[in-house]
Amino acid sequence: MRAVVLNGERDVSVQEVPDAGVPGPDGLLLRVERTAICGSDLHLYHGPMTIPGVHLGHEFVGTVEDVGRSVTSVAKGDRVIVSGVIGCGHCPNCRSGDVVTCQNAGLKVFGTSLELHGGQAEAVGVPAADACVVRIPEGITTEQAVLLTDILPTGYLGAQRAEITPGDVVVVIGMGPVGVFALQCAQFYGPSRILAVDRVPDRLTRAEQLGAEPIDATDGNAVAKIYEATSGHGADAVIEAVGADQTLTDAILCAAPGATISVIGVNLNMAFPFPVPVALMKRLTFRVTIAAIPTTWPALFPLVASGKLHPEDVFTHRLGLSEAAEGYRIFDAREDGVLKVLLDPSS
Repeated sequence: MRAVVLNGERDVSVQEVPDAGVPGPDGLLLRVERTAICGSDLHLYHGPMTIPGVHLGHEFVGTVEDVGRSVTSVAKGDRVIVSGVIGCGHCPNCRSGDVVTCQNAGLKVFGTSLELHGGQAEAVGVPAADACVVRIPEGITTEQAVLLTDILPTGYLGAQRAEITPGDVVVVIGMGPVGVFALQCAQFYGPSRILAVDRVPDRLTRAEQLGAEPIDATDGNAVAKIYEATSGHGADAVIEAVGADQTLTDAILCAAPGATISVIGVNLNMAFPFPVPVALMKRLTFRVTIAAIPTTWPALFPLVASGKLHPEDVFTHRLGLSEAAEGYRIFDAREDGVLKVLLDPSS
């Protein structure tokens, strides 16, 4: 079978690899119908998390080809969504959907290790199926389903954990796909204004079309512009969807006293200089989230099926799996107005 393999920094290729199989009695074999490139994949693509030989991808949906003997929630032939983050599948937390707080093996992310290959491939083995797999509900398209594997749940939780109350001023930093979903979900909580921060003109335009006020961070003065736009008040809630040191610092600095900061961007800097005195004097609440994806499905499925959310609008590029290397290059370079790349393993 074919899979997208990470060879080294900024080096991916589509290769013939051994066929995937059912990874134990609690697992299943999935024939992948669609998969996507996520901003988190770029952490492996750039380094220092580069692991040569990994089959990339944690956003994928498809049809069940075979199941282990202990799987009860789905059967061969079912079209399913797979959570990009999984746990052991058996502890009480995993069974409740909170795979991030798994009491046994701890959380794992598809496509980030040699032990759990990802779904940018023609097929993939999925362990702990009963705790991380669900049939695609009626009224949800394949493209919408792909986005329910990770980034829509992440954006939703980013807004939920920001503790937005009606009338609040909300700042969303980063208008990539996750930031777009955080913005849309924040609107459900009744803020008076949402300010959207980014440096890419296309993304600022898109944010404005979604009802936000664009803040151009190209000159490095985003915090000052936020205070100017809010008459010196700052943000009652901040959603940080980038993960860079500077954007995390900006989130703290632009927050109003008593604000909540909800971080859904990925930062891997163990030496990040957290400005504790600022957070102390402002009495800030600071939250960092990896999405327990299955916990969000009961809320998100009806929002998507009813048309309240149209997540598929983030797909700007649709390519065959054979074009994955070019997809990564475009996505990394932010060329051609790219926001999200969808891959089709059938081509």
